[in-house]
Amino acid sequence: MRPNHSAIGASRHRAIAGLLACAAAALIGPASQLQAEEAQPFRLCADPTNLPFSSDSSSKPGFYVEIGQALAQALGRPIAYDWYKSYFGKRTVRVTLLGKQCDAMIGLPRSEDFMGPAVIFSEAFAKEGYALVAAKGAAVGGIDGLKGKRVAVQFASTPQNLLASRDDIQKVTVLSPEEGMQALDQGKADVAFIWGPVAGWLNKTRYDGRYQIELTEGEGLSWDAAIGFAKTSTELRDRVNAVLPQLQGTIGELAAKYGLPSGAPVRFGAVPAVTTGTGTGAGVVQVANVVATETKGDAAAPGAEAVGAGKEIFNGTCAHCHGPDAIQSERKIDLRLLRHRYGDEMREKYWTTVHEGRPNKGMPAWKEVYTDDQFDSIYSFLLTVQTESND
Repeated sequence: MRPNHSAIGASRHRAIAGLLACAAAALIGPASQLQAEEAQPFRLCADPTNLPFSSDSSSKPGFYVEIGQALAQALGRPIAYDWYKSYFGKRTVRVTLLGKQCDAMIGLPRSEDFMGPAVIFSEAFAKEGYALVAAKGAAVGGIDGLKGKRVAVQFASTPQNLLASRDDIQKVTVLSPEEGMQALDQGKADVAFIWGPVAGWLNKTRYDGRYQIELTEGEGLSWDAAIGFAKTSTELRDRVNAVLPQLQGTIGELAAKYGLPSGAPVRFGAVPAVTTGTGTGAGVVQVANVVATETKGDAAAPGAEAVGAGKEIFNGTCAHCHGPDAIQSERKIDLRLLRHRYGDEMREKYWTTVHEGRPNKGMPAWKEVYTDDQFDSIYSFLLTVQTESND
């Protein structure tokens, strides 16, 4: 039987074609994979209502969002956003960045103490911190320059602790940078020692630039701001670090656009230990300027475990406005007066407030953040501090 040469030839052609196809696939594969990766959006975690840092407004995206846009362009990737309120500090990072809802979060303090090793960081792109705000020409120059002056300080902040022991400085306690700027503008304070980026933004947008703003540095007063990634994203972190140097000019222009303070900082010495468990830092830790919180629970006598858990949550979230351990001298936000104020309706008022918030007073709704059991534990703690007076 003679071989079928045409069939053999066709088979050889098919085999050669298959080998060529495999070789081509091997050559094209890595490039195609890289292209596929670059086509994936650069997903940015950001707060939709937190200017000057971030906003979901296309006309005023914010300092961090515009840095993210520049990064995405440098990486050759489109950008996408995961909007989430930054009132919640480290909880925000856990839910969004560590929950794999986004790839990066801009503006975290570059410190291993901040959620390391779960979070890794880029190189620093800016320094952020507290600032001294005063009328132009009235440079303070340091803590001794505050002698005899009325100084607006944010409640439970490093500046408040720094000045606490100085009897020769009159402290005007405020709950936010906005209140600090108002106290200054209304003549109730001579200097405001408040969170710098927000002070700069307000000075630019609300006060026509009539104040001078001096950066400060010292323990707990300033931080290197960086971009945070989940610990599994070392490759993306390294790619971002590679392009950051070429964006420094853009970042400087954006800082000026959003009024962030610049110039040589005023140096302060050691700061007394902070008395509240909230802590402060750049980016998500300090971007919540007014965090007022209240909570719900069971009217029965609370157990020690529930009280302890509620106290921990309270001091980690609510103390920023309502005072550590709920100790607060301002009656309108003193949660020790809930029973005195609402009587038998205390639980109901508490429950409604923590779930729905009080937006007109700067308090967000917390129903998407804490569970009912956690609300119960906070309420249990509040039951133990109720009084008829805050004197």
